[in-house]
Amino acid sequence: MIIWTLLIRTVFTYGFVFLALRIMGKREIGKLSVFDLVVSIMIAEISAVSLQDLRIPVWHGAYIIALLVLLQIGVSLSTLHSRRLHDMVEGKPTVLIANGEVNDSEMKRTRYSMSDLLMQLRDREITSIADVEFAILETTGKLSVFPKAPYRPITAQDLGIVVKPTVIPTSIIVSGEIIYDKLAAIGKSPSWLQEQLTALGYTSEKEVFYAAWDGTTLTVDRLDNKSKVQKKDPPL
Repeated sequence: MIIWTLLIRTVFTYGFVFLALRIMGKREIGKLSVFDLVVSIMIAEISAVSLQDLRIPVWHGAYIIALLVLLQIGVSLSTLHSRRLHDMVEGKPTVLIANGEVNDSEMKRTRYSMSDLLMQLRDREITSIADVEFAILETTGKLSVFPKAPYRPITAQDLGIVVKPTVIPTSIIVSGEIIYDKLAAIGKSPSWLQEQLTALGYTSEKEVFYAAWDGTTLTVDRLDNKSKVQKKDPPL
């Protein structure tokens, strides 16, 4: 009986926490603000207590988690309309290096050591502080580094080269299954896809592990991963 109770509580808690985090919005773990991190830790603690102590009704934990989610959403919406509240909750970015010079007072205030700063610069293949135009400590703890003009990577604009915009291919077959809504989104029919596969030597989409269309080229990967073929769409 206890095993079934634990199973039900675990499944319920997992589903409720998953739903709560989805409602809170998408954000990388490394980019959580202090407030988001506190809410996430509290949700984890409440979930653990709900699973460990069977004397506590499982809905008690769900009720507290729901309140935390509402609080997080309310604060997030409020920070969008109030700059002062946003700075209080999220904090402000800190300029640690400006024009190749270290801001000593800000380093002390943020308790950011020179070892940490140099390590972050080396991680970006920058060996000298003098090569840095700005280094900004973001509210998430990430260090954004902007090298001086002579040390920046050369871009196509610097060379006066016109490049084509990046195109993200649309996946139309995954694990042998045709994704019909994406196929329709690119204006192609299942019969067109079958013709392309036949021309490449496939008898069915079941033989395809992955296929994607980028507007001019159909990229196909066999289910056994032994070969990959690209074919340009014939003129209409």
